[in-house]
Amino acid sequence: MTTAKKSFPLDAVVAGYLGVDITPGFPATRRAIPAAELFRPGRLIETEGLIFSLGGVVANTGLAMKRFGQKVELMGSIGCDALGEIVMAQLKHHQAVGGVRQNRRAGTAYGIIVAPPGMDRIIFEDPGCNGVFTAQDIDFKKVAQSRLFHFGYPPLMEKMWVANGAELRKLFRRVRRLGVATSLDMTLPDADGPAGKANWRKILAGVLPFVDIFVPSVEEILFMLEPEQYARILAKAAGRDMVDVIPQELYERLAERMLALGAKVALIKAGHRGAYLQTGDVAKLNAATALELPAGNWSRRKLWIGSFPTDPRRIKNACGAGDCAVAGFLTAVLKGVEIEPAAQYAMLAGRDNLYGLDAFAGLSDWKEMTRCLARQTRAAKR
Repeated sequence: MTTAKKSFPLDAVVAGYLGVDITPGFPATRRAIPAAELFRPGRLIETEGLIFSLGGVVANTGLAMKRFGQKVELMGSIGCDALGEIVMAQLKHHQAVGGVRQNRRAGTAYGIIVAPPGMDRIIFEDPGCNGVFTAQDIDFKKVAQSRLFHFGYPPLMEKMWVANGAELRKLFRRVRRLGVATSLDMTLPDADGPAGKANWRKILAGVLPFVDIFVPSVEEILFMLEPEQYARILAKAAGRDMVDVIPQELYERLAERMLALGAKVALIKAGHRGAYLQTGDVAKLNAATALELPAGNWSRRKLWIGSFPTDPRRIKNACGAGDCAVAGFLTAVLKGVEIEPAAQYAMLAGRDNLYGLDAFAGLSDWKEMTRCLARQTRAAKR
C-alpha cells in the first residue's frame, strides 16, 4: 500500500536579513585599482551609474528560489522610510510582499558596495531594523505550511547573536518541532565590531543541533570555528582572496566539525573555487521532515564541487552569488535531486548570478538550468 504524499501550500519560507544594496557602477574598461589607491584621501574616482537593488538573504535566496519555480514566502523587516519604500516597490514587482513587515524602531538596512574591476568588493553595511529582528517577527503558521525554513545572516542581526545566540536557538528549535526542514546561512561578522567578538563556537554549538542544512562560506565558518587559524590565513593571503590560500583538507575538517555539532548537510561555499559538500545520515533527515532525498545517494558523502565556467565578458555583478548558489542547492533538495546534480545546480546558479546587474536578473529558470547541465554532461562524455 502506497502512502499518499502530503501536499504543502509552500515549498519554503526564507527569513532573516533584508535591505537595499547601493552600488556605484565602474566602467568595464577601467584599469584595476588597488584598494590602498582607491581609498587614498582626497582622491576623486569617476563612476558610471548607480544601482539600487534588494539585498540580503531574504531577497537574494528567496527571489532566486521563486525564479526556480518554488512557492516561497519571504519574511523580513524594513523601516518606515524612503529605502523601505524602495524595498516594498521591488517586492511588489516580484509579487513577494507576503511576510515582510515595517518596523518603526529602526530604519531599513542598506549596504554601499564598492566593487571596481580587479578588486574584491568592499561593503559598508548598516543593518538597520534587522538588529531588532526576533522570533516574534516570524509567522510560524506559515512556516508550518512549508517543507523548508531557510534563515540568513545572524551576525548582522544583533538580537540573534547576543546571549550566545539564545534567540537564534529558540527560533530554530521551534521550527524544528514543526517537522519542517531547517537551513542556515551566515555572513562574515565585522571583526572589529561587537558581533566579531561574540563566541561563535558557543552560538553554533547551541543552534546546529536544530539545523539540517548549514551553508556558510569557508571564510565565515573558519572565522567562527577556528579564529586563530583564520587570522593566520588572512595574514598569509596578504590582500589576496583567502580562498586561494586555504588548503583543501581544511574544508573537510571544518565540515566534520559542523556535522559533529548537529548539522546533517554541510555545504561550504568557496567563491571561484566552488564548494565542498559533506553529509551525514540523510535517511534520518528524511524521516524527521518532509524531504524526500535519495538517502543511498546522499548519505555520508564527501564532494568537492568545482565552479561553473564563466564568460568574463558577461560578468556584471558578484553580489549575492553565494545566496543564489544556496537557492539552487535548496531547490534541488526540495525536488529530491541526487547529490551530484544538486551540487551542480548550486554552482550554475552562482555563476548565472554574475551575469545580472542585481542578484537574480541573470538567473535562468529551472528548465533552462536543467538543459544547461544536460549539455555539460554530454560534452564531458565526448
